[in-house]
Amino acid sequence: MIGYVGGYRGRVDITKIQATKLTHINYAFVNIKNNKAFLAKEETDTLNLRNLVKLKSDNPGLKILISIGGWSWSENFSNAALSDSSRKAFAESTVDIVRKYNLDGVDIDWEYPGIPGEQGNVYRPEDKQNFTLMLKEIRLALDGLAKSGHSRKLLTIAVGGFSDFIRHTEMDLAQQYLDFVNLMTYDFYHAKVAGHHTNLYDSKTYPAENYVDKTFREFVKSGVPAKKLVMGIAFYSRSFTLSQFAKKGLGDSILTSQYGKGYTFIKDSLANKNGYLRLFDQHAKAPYLFNPLTHEFMSYDDEQSVAEKCRYVNKNDMAGVMFWEYDADLKGYLLSQINKSLK
Repeated sequence: MIGYVGGYRGRVDITKIQATKLTHINYAFVNIKNNKAFLAKEETDTLNLRNLVKLKSDNPGLKILISIGGWSWSENFSNAALSDSSRKAFAESTVDIVRKYNLDGVDIDWEYPGIPGEQGNVYRPEDKQNFTLMLKEIRLALDGLAKSGHSRKLLTIAVGGFSDFIRHTEMDLAQQYLDFVNLMTYDFYHAKVAGHHTNLYDSKTYPAENYVDKTFREFVKSGVPAKKLVMGIAFYSRSFTLSQFAKKGLGDSILTSQYGKGYTFIKDSLANKNGYLRLFDQHAKAPYLFNPLTHEFMSYDDEQSVAEKCRYVNKNDMAGVMFWEYDADLKGYLLSQINKSLK
């Protein structure tokens, strides 16, 4: 049960984190500069990391990792992974942060090796091999830290939940250096018609290119053991304004799209309230909201879809689940459901 906790907003209020319901916290994000990992807001990041470690008093088994990169800070990964010397510098800098703050490991969220992510990101064909070599170098550095008297440290990655990510990486080779592979099975993109952004299965009525079951099967086929794969759950929604002729939401034409509300707000203020109808796609195992007056559509996860995903995790012997991100559901509706379903 891995939760991403965002420090990019500023100070994290750890009193709102239910530490006993988590096994891992990935602190997002650490930046990259001059081929080294660094804390972009050192004063705030330092406070956050030290406070997160204090949560171990409530849950001694809790692991705290730094997550490096993310959508906005992946532009320098390609340079950091480019040569033996740059990979070594990057690995040493990540370990320095782990050692300094007494953390439990590193999560690499490179969006994406070999293909564009955010506009302006550097990417190269060589990223395919260099990604593997970079992970190997980090693994060696973390193992070196363990040999100096520290406990064994974790190395995980967050991966794009689509086929092109697999084609531009060597997952069969990379996985040997990893403890977990966190599948970002959300933000499934829809350009023209309203669809699900984190659906477990394909929708029979409006088939999509991506869905969780497909992503899982493709990563297993690529050589990653199921026991290392972690399913991604969205604690937030994707919101769409649809055409004035929209009648049902799902499958109607999109005018604009944006990052949507978090689940606490959806459950408390939107679902079957204020004109928003809560509907459920039985084939996709995915909920959605539609407001026929304002023509707004939202795709998200709720307790029903989370229970389905956890059932899938157990059935397929996956490692567990992770979610983005904690602040989107501070009342813990979905985290409680995860604990109920997985325990």
